[in-house]
Amino acid sequence: MNADILRFVTYCIGQLALRLHLPQQQVYRKLKSSGILYDYIVPSYDVLHTFGSRYLMDDLVEYMREKGVLDR
Repeated sequence: MNADILRFVTYCIGQLALRLHLPQQQVYRKLKSSGILYDYIVPSYDVLHTFGSRYLMDDLVEYMREKGVLDR
């Protein structure tokens, strides 16, 4: 993982934590255990990093719900 992707992952975790009112560590664990982190965010960096913040967070929250990581 290069520095740009690492910064992006850190940004996503921080913004999701704010949006979901959860600690960053818990968001990280949810993303990692569900496969979202390494099967979606990291490989899709080239596309995802072009999204606006609000759209990106909406997308990630919806995907977390689809994967059963968050309650509906």
